[in-house]
Amino acid sequence: MRRPTVVAIGGNSLIRAGQRGGIEEQRANALITARAIAELVQCGHTIVMTHGNGPQVGAHLLRSEIAADQVYPEPLDVCGANTQGAIGYILEQALIHAFADAGVSAPVATVLTQVVIDPADPAFQNPTKPVGPFYTAEQARQYAREKGWTVVEDAARGWRRVVPSPEPREIVEIDAIRQLVTSGYVVIAAGGGGIPVVRRDGELVGIEAVIDKDLAAALLACLLRARLLVISTDVEYVYLHYRERDEMPLKHVRAATLRRYAAGGHFPPGNMGPKIEAALRFLAHGGREVIITSPEMLTEAVAGRAGTHIVAERSSQRCRRRSCGRRRDQRTVRSVDFFG
Repeated sequence: MRRPTVVAIGGNSLIRAGQRGGIEEQRANALITARAIAELVQCGHTIVMTHGNGPQVGAHLLRSEIAADQVYPEPLDVCGANTQGAIGYILEQALIHAFADAGVSAPVATVLTQVVIDPADPAFQNPTKPVGPFYTAEQARQYAREKGWTVVEDAARGWRRVVPSPEPREIVEIDAIRQLVTSGYVVIAAGGGGIPVVRRDGELVGIEAVIDKDLAAALLACLLRARLLVISTDVEYVYLHYRERDEMPLKHVRAATLRRYAAGGHFPPGNMGPKIEAALRFLAHGGREVIITSPEMLTEAVAGRAGTHIVAERSSQRCRRRSCGRRRDQRTVRSVDFFG
């Protein structure tokens, strides 16, 4: 299988700052990213896309709550599945449109993707991922009593439900994704970090959790032996001292240097931190390069003219390449030792 480029687009690629996030806005924003993808395909890249879904899941939960006396409630894993399908549909249409305009001949497919997590993951003892709308203190206490939710206060906006954010361990549909990539498809997969599931008595069972989309993208890239992982976010570069007087963009940086910056507290856990962690994990498991940039600069960044470029150490790269020959047939691999 040709080594693909995995492009992880953030929520800002579909809903921009200041927008309400309606479907027509999402369609227009998706087309911007799709045109960049068309250029990459023209340049010879085999593309696998993944995406965020936080705002869409929030809207889905709010609709369900408002109409709770008229429709059945949906658990978080089903909300994730619904938004995966809807966003995949929007992206597919945008890609088909952009490909037609650019004269690109490439089929597109969305794979509804389940991601296995460990039910013993420490994240279940410390839920931290906010989901859904904001509540008053009284509403939050009521839901905590009646539904067993964990709720936390955001002093500026109210109270909110938080759920576990466990580590992604295995991508169930990875064989189907590989086959589509081998057949020349542009594939959209693992949206929103994937639908979180656990294995119980030999079966897959959905669970109330949210998997970090960037970590899931890195796992997907590792399993596909991608040559490049591109993470799209709301800034053109990764910065040191972000939004401070001595702010400095990082343009080219080695993994070990970036790790030192991360240990120094430069990348907040709720913002750039997960992207940096995803980049380091991908590079530690055989990836060659990670690019972090904005949607508007996607093609310029891949061409080397924009964005933050993160590369592994040369010695570790040689070691990883030598070890690749001893791997099992990639068609049988659904997980890697992503956390050792």
